[in-house]
Amino acid sequence: MTSETRVSAPHRLMRPALACVAASILLTVLIGALGPSAMVPALPGPAWQPPYSLAAGPHPYLVVAMAALALTLGGLGLLAALAVPPASFPARLPRALVLLGCLAAVLLAFLPPSGSGDHLNYAGYGRLASLGLDPYTHGAVDLPGDPVTDAVEAPWREEPTVYGPVATALHTAASWLAGDSVRLTIFLLALVNAAAFIATGLLIDRFTRDDPAARVRAALLWTANPLLLYQLVAGMHVDTLAIACMVAALLARSRPVVAGALLGLGVAVKLNAGLVALGPAWELRRDPRRLALVAGVALAVVVAGYAVAGFAALAPVTRTSKSISNASFWKLVQGWLQSLIGTGSAYRGAIQIGSLLLLALIAWSLFRLISRSRRLRAPGSGDEAVVVAGVMVIAYLFASPYVLPWYDGLAFGVLALAAASALDRFMVAHLLVLSLAYLPARVVGQPPELGWLMTVVRSQVVPWLLLALTAGLLGWAWRAAARVRTTPVSAAPPP
Repeated sequence: MTSETRVSAPHRLMRPALACVAASILLTVLIGALGPSAMVPALPGPAWQPPYSLAAGPHPYLVVAMAALALTLGGLGLLAALAVPPASFPARLPRALVLLGCLAAVLLAFLPPSGSGDHLNYAGYGRLASLGLDPYTHGAVDLPGDPVTDAVEAPWREEPTVYGPVATALHTAASWLAGDSVRLTIFLLALVNAAAFIATGLLIDRFTRDDPAARVRAALLWTANPLLLYQLVAGMHVDTLAIACMVAALLARSRPVVAGALLGLGVAVKLNAGLVALGPAWELRRDPRRLALVAGVALAVVVAGYAVAGFAALAPVTRTSKSISNASFWKLVQGWLQSLIGTGSAYRGAIQIGSLLLLALIAWSLFRLISRSRRLRAPGSGDEAVVVAGVMVIAYLFASPYVLPWYDGLAFGVLALAAASALDRFMVAHLLVLSLAYLPARVVGQPPELGWLMTVVRSQVVPWLLLALTAGLLGWAWRAAARVRTTPVSAAPPP
C-alpha cells in the first residue's frame, strides 16, 4: 500500500461518517416534527402554544423505523468519525460541529419531546408540587381530573418522583409559570434542558480550544453527538441538567466554593451524578483544607435541598436502587438464579453485591491501565479529577443492574474532557445498544405487532450484547495494560 493510499483512506471514511451523523440528527428532528406518534407522546393544549409540530399522525412502523435508523446511523457515524486521524479533519470542522449541535438543540426544544414519556412525569410532579401535594409521596393518580397529571402515562401514574430537590424545584417553577397547560410546561422545561446541553457543549469546547484534535473529538462526543441529541435533548431527560453541573464543577476546581456548589447542585438533581465528585476528592487528597471546603459546600447544598424538599425525598431513591432494568445483563443472572435455586426470591440483594464487585473490578482494571500508560489524561494536563471521575462513571454504567440509555450522558460529558482512548468507542457502543433496547421507552401507543422489541430485543438480545461489551471492556483493559508493561514507554501504543 502506498503512502498516498494510506493518506486518502481516512478522508474516504471521514465524509461518510459525518454524513451519517448529520442524517441521524435530521431524522431525530423529523420524528419530533411529525408530531404525536408511537415515538412522540401527545401534548394536550392549543396548537398555537409551543412546542410545535405538523401533527401528521405518522404510522407507528414508520416512526419506530426512523428512530432505529437514526440511532444506527448515529452510532456507526460516531464510531467511524472517532477512528479518523484528527489531522484529516478540516480546521473549521470543530466550530461547524459545535454550531450544528447547538442549532439542533434549539430546534428540538421547539418540537415535542420523543422517545419516552418521562417529560410528562416531570410536568406531573411539578403540577403536584405547585398545588401543595408532595411529589415524593404522591403520584399523578392522586390528582385525578387535572389536565396536567392526567397526561402522565402508564406505568408511572402511581409513582412518586425519584429526582432530587433541585430537579423538583425546576419542575415546580415551570408548572407554576405554565399553569394547567401541559404544552407550555413541557416547553419551559425543554428550553432549560436545551440551554443546559448547549452550555455544557460550549464549556467543553472552550476547555479544548487550544488542541484542534481534542476539540473535534469533544464536539463529536457531546455537542454534535447524535445519540445524545436523541436521548438528552429530544428525550428531554433531567440528566442533562445534572451533567451540566458536574462538567462545570470539573472545570471550576480552581475555585473551591464554586466547584463545591456545582457538585452539590448536580447531586441534588440526580444522586448518581455524585460519582463525578470522587474525581475532585481524589485530586485534593493531599490538600485537606481545600478538600474540606469543596466537600463542605457540596454537602451543604445537598442537605439544604433535601431539607427544603423533605427527607421523604430519599425514600423513592432507596426503593428504585434495588431495581433491575430489563435490558441489564443482571436480568439474565436473576433468571439463572431463579431457575437454579427457585423463583421465591428476586435475589436483588445478591445482585447488588455482585454489581458492586463488578464495579470494583472494572474500576481497578482501568486504573491499572492508566497508572501504567498515562494515556488517558485530559488534553494538555495531568488531570487526575477528570480521569478518576470518568473511570468511576464508566464502571458504574457497565456494572449497574439498573441502567437506561440517557444515563450514559454523564460518561460522555466527562470523557469529552479526557484524552482519546478506546473508552470512547466502548461508550458509543454501550449507548447505541441501550438506545436500540428502549425503542421507544414507553408502553402507550405501541402496536402489539411491535411487542417483540420489548420481549425479544430488550429482554433477550440486548442483555447478552451488554454482557459481551462488559467482558470486552475488561479484556481490553487487561491486554492494553500488559502491552504497556512489556513495551518501552517511548514506543508504547495508545490504548
